[in-house]
Amino acid sequence: MEKMEHTILETQKGDRIDKVISGLNNEWSRTQVQQWIKNGQVLVNGQEVKTNYKCNVGDQIEIQIPEPVELEVVPEEMDLDIYYEDKDVLVVNKPKGMVVHPAPGHMTGTLVNGLMAHCKDLSGINGVLRPGIVHRIDKDTSGLLMVAKNDLAHESLVNQLVEKSVTRKYKAIVHGVIPHDFGTIDAPLGRDPKDRQSMAVVDNGKHAVTHFQVLERFKNFTFVECQLETGRTHQIRVHMKYIGYPLAGDPKYGPKKTLDLNGQALHAGVLGFTHPRTGEYLEFEAPLPKYFEQLIIQLRNNH
Repeated sequence: MEKMEHTILETQKGDRIDKVISGLNNEWSRTQVQQWIKNGQVLVNGQEVKTNYKCNVGDQIEIQIPEPVELEVVPEEMDLDIYYEDKDVLVVNKPKGMVVHPAPGHMTGTLVNGLMAHCKDLSGINGVLRPGIVHRIDKDTSGLLMVAKNDLAHESLVNQLVEKSVTRKYKAIVHGVIPHDFGTIDAPLGRDPKDRQSMAVVDNGKHAVTHFQVLERFKNFTFVECQLETGRTHQIRVHMKYIGYPLAGDPKYGPKKTLDLNGQALHAGVLGFTHPRTGEYLEFEAPLPKYFEQLIIQLRNNH
């Protein structure tokens, strides 16, 4: 068991202990931290405390971090929409509503469960829960993902992402009518200091760039194509909100009154990369899902 110590700062005075600790590491959820506190794995000035303990400046926090439990991911037969596959890489079109990789408490029904049943060989670089996963898209975003079937492919695809040489274009419906035809959003992204479960544009965030182009304008909405230069968590969703045009249907970053779509209208339609072994550039395009096409027709009619 690993031990970590932290002294409460002036800025953390009056904050709940569970909030402070979950803020120390992006990987720790508040629920997980609360469990540690209940198990007596968190001491404040040598004493056990409750999860709602309010911190004082100078409090000495000691955290016993439990060893990660190796979880078993069970292969599940699924009807995957595979666009391309060879011995190195696989390109799959993920449906809206499907989670990419398992997490504690959500171990089944994910794309990884389906991939493990479909092919026995996936890169092990990202560990048991994320075999072969090089990049991910959110649960309610549909579209194309590249998957590495061995470590050589994995390293090549990750390097291409780092070098920004992968083509990733998304189609989206946003609130409001964007007046200009093209734009670039260059704004750093990081955890939202007011809500650790969300991302936001923050001064000390990671470099993030999104290019967009207007495809069609409706009465109160705009159909856009966004091209990622970087691939940060929730990048398009946060960037479009930042410039005042949040995604339609987005429960986290959209307005309260939005379209009832069970999640954001966002589709990863184009994916292009250099094949890790042959050096050939491959590009794939997945058409809009049915719900998205119907939404465009509906918005046109309202217009």
